[in-house]
Amino acid sequence: MTVHANATVCIGAGHCALRAPAVFDQNEDDGTVVVLDTEPDAEHEEAVREAVTLCPSRAISITER
Repeated sequence: MTVHANATVCIGAGHCALRAPAVFDQNEDDGTVVVLDTEPDAEHEEAVREAVTLCPSRAISITER
């Protein structure tokens, strides 16, 4: 899986960073999403999928490899 994020759409809710902290963080200035790992290991895939589902602004997405 490859993780994509659109910080201009992000509202800074932080669900992604809470659900998958190894993959997502938040910008210190405005709280928008920061992707730490665009191709996470299999052990993080379920959490990433949950984070995508929980994102209220739909700012994050994934594509399958």
